[in-house]
Amino acid sequence: MTPWLVAVPAFAAGFAGLTAYGAVNSRSQLFGHTLCQTDAPKKLAITFDDGPNPAITPKLLDLLDSHRAKATFFLLGKYVRESPGLTKEISARGHLIGNHTNSHPNLFFTGPSETRNELLRCSEAIGQATWEEPRWFRPPFGYRSPWLSSLVLQQRMRTVMWTLMPGDWRPKPQEWLIERIKPIAAHVQNFAARSQPAQKPCTGDVLCLHDGHYGIPNADRTRTVGALEYWLPRWRDLGLEFVTMRETNGKAVEA
Repeated sequence: MTPWLVAVPAFAAGFAGLTAYGAVNSRSQLFGHTLCQTDAPKKLAITFDDGPNPAITPKLLDLLDSHRAKATFFLLGKYVRESPGLTKEISARGHLIGNHTNSHPNLFFTGPSETRNELLRCSEAIGQATWEEPRWFRPPFGYRSPWLSSLVLQQRMRTVMWTLMPGDWRPKPQEWLIERIKPIAAHVQNFAARSQPAQKPCTGDVLCLHDGHYGIPNADRTRTVGALEYWLPRWRDLGLEFVTMRETNGKAVEA
């Protein structure tokens, strides 16, 4: 067989695999720099996607207040327009608001013009509700494209991914979700158990949860609330500090 007949398909397969890795893997930097960790093992960044959700977000705000915890909410523009007061309340309670696009498309299959419009419309909605432009962005489903990074930077934002996404959108029992979030506590306990200092700088977790559903208004996320009711006091007992993305390992891009 002619060598190039073998090499071309192999190259195409390898390129496709590399592209898929760069588009999906939460720690990949192939399509531009992202933040997916905090800068210290005891800093935990709790984040929520797909809100605001009038059925759940207020319950989360009260729960976070009761534990003196701050979080980052990545909001959808279409829901911000429906609940501008709730959006403003998230900010007023000291939480950070980020951009999660206007309608939650898969940006890997979205062209540059449509992607730009999705980011702009979400930022405009947040700005109208809070009088502040978001400086943090999370791509829906975590999918990125080769042109996304430059568009995010043009709008003076930084891209945020995660270290743990436990799948709280799945119709599983609350106990299942509690177990899925367990690696955060294990991470801190393992760090505390080390007898010698680490050779490399240690990092902390960015937890990705959901207070809404991109396709279902007022979605039921009571399992998420229940799992956090379980873990928040236990994390506090482990000495974790609850931070927003602004307090992790970098500042937002300056205007």
